[in-house]
Amino acid sequence: MKILILSRNATLYSTSRIVLSARARGHHVTVIDPLDFQIVVTRGKPSLFVGGSKAARFDVVVPRIGASITGYGLAVVLQFELMGVPVLNSAVSIARSRDKLRALQLLSEARIDVPTTVCARNPAGLQRALELVRGCPAIVKLQQGTQGIGTMIADTSQSAHALLETFWAMGQDIVLQEYVKESKGRDVRAIVVGGTVIAAMRRVAKRGEFRANLHRGARGSGVRLPRSYEAAAIRAAALMGLEVAGVDMLEGKRGPRLLEINSSPGLEGIERASGTDVAAAIVAHAEKFVRSHASAKRSRDRRGHPTTDAARARRTDG
Repeated sequence: MKILILSRNATLYSTSRIVLSARARGHHVTVIDPLDFQIVVTRGKPSLFVGGSKAARFDVVVPRIGASITGYGLAVVLQFELMGVPVLNSAVSIARSRDKLRALQLLSEARIDVPTTVCARNPAGLQRALELVRGCPAIVKLQQGTQGIGTMIADTSQSAHALLETFWAMGQDIVLQEYVKESKGRDVRAIVVGGTVIAAMRRVAKRGEFRANLHRGARGSGVRLPRSYEAAAIRAAALMGLEVAGVDMLEGKRGPRLLEINSSPGLEGIERASGTDVAAAIVAHAEKFVRSHASAKRSRDRRGHPTTDAARARRTDG
């Protein structure tokens, strides 16, 4: 099988682990920076070029799209979908999960518990927004951020006003979120692959830090999740439409409270903490995904229906 990994850097831990696991299973693997592609849009013949030559044909694409290139990266992912290439995590699903507010809206509509979150663009409603999230301390977040970047804590009403007004002046979309005190700087991350939780860890923030991100110095340890947490993580990934996802949850008094969903979860911390070969699980699922994609295409062809890849990609994300 010919596998393409979309990644800015082939030496990154997560990318290199997937490459090694795929090669160990006998696959041919190529890593290409999404920014190296030229997207060709023409009637009925979508295509991609790399370095002036038409891109090779791949059996499956594994996107590792960083937040810094979300726009163009998603355009490349969508182009592969329009060309009929199976893609683990579609452009729509990545975009949906990367927008924190939209993701929380979809989760809450499905009755999945999330911290109370308020999005406001007018300083006039800020005091009421703080009341809705149970006052300070409160979490202030950029709508699109990763690894704890763009996540701050406001200890007082004055600091919340100052943070929000600063970011609004910069044209940033901000959400205000309830600080779940009982989590005490801890959260759990579950890795969901193909509708199954294959690894999980608890992350504990370093002293003086409220963000439990490993990139922020948090400690990670493997954990066996209760069924309610596994079920919440699986449902969340399915709602986003993600084949591969990292689901972050707070341990609340009422059970799991969904915090964030990552479409390109880092593998280093979770593999070391859990002892699970997550990269191998992703490759194994890619194999099944390709077979399922081919079977569905044959079935559609027999019924005389058009392929659904382009149709799925063209649907609006309602």
